[in-house]
Amino acid sequence: MKFIFLLMALSFTACANSQQTDTRLVGGACEGCEAVFEYGDRELSAVDTLPEFESAADKLKLTGTIYEPDGETPAEGVILYIHHTNAEGIYPTRGGEQGWEKRHGYLRGWTKTGKDGKYTFYTQIPKSYPSRTEPAHIHPYILEPDGKYYWLESYFFEGDPLLKNYKFPAEGEWRGGGKGVLKLQQKENMAVVQRDFILGKNIPEY
Repeated sequence: MKFIFLLMALSFTACANSQQTDTRLVGGACEGCEAVFEYGDRELSAVDTLPEFESAADKLKLTGTIYEPDGETPAEGVILYIHHTNAEGIYPTRGGEQGWEKRHGYLRGWTKTGKDGKYTFYTQIPKSYPSRTEPAHIHPYILEPDGKYYWLESYFFEGDPLLKNYKFPAEGEWRGGGKGVLKLQQKENMAVVQRDFILGKNIPEY
């Protein structure tokens, strides 16, 4: 009986892995999009807490809802991956990183939406690069249940003095819909921003 159960478990794992490998990059070239797959054997949920959240001076709650292409139906089973800089404006590493963590650093995380389409990350407010060439931002990437994956425009924050020198998409043309320049609101001793996405919205070749 144990042997039969083991065979069934192996079969299920193989099936799941085969579905995971049936993927397709859409929306044009993307440096680092493959990092959306690097969550390993973690069991993803709608909430993820990134490293250093508890000790961060400027805590951030990043939340929202992901919708189906109709813009109304919550999208279930969508993986959202983010990464960003720390309080010094760098992507921190500890040594021994693998894959895209070498470039993205360890301030990164993954959520997977439930039936309500919601996601939440607990992290910290990033800072702009030491070169001060562009505003502070957070990079998001989407992996849909059918295997399509692509990048979305970054999260930016109102009040950043570097916003005035940065070229943003025209109104209504942000990848994923909505607008990525967000207002930080103070709640529960942390900053909170909300941003919703629509699957495939303004994504070429979707």
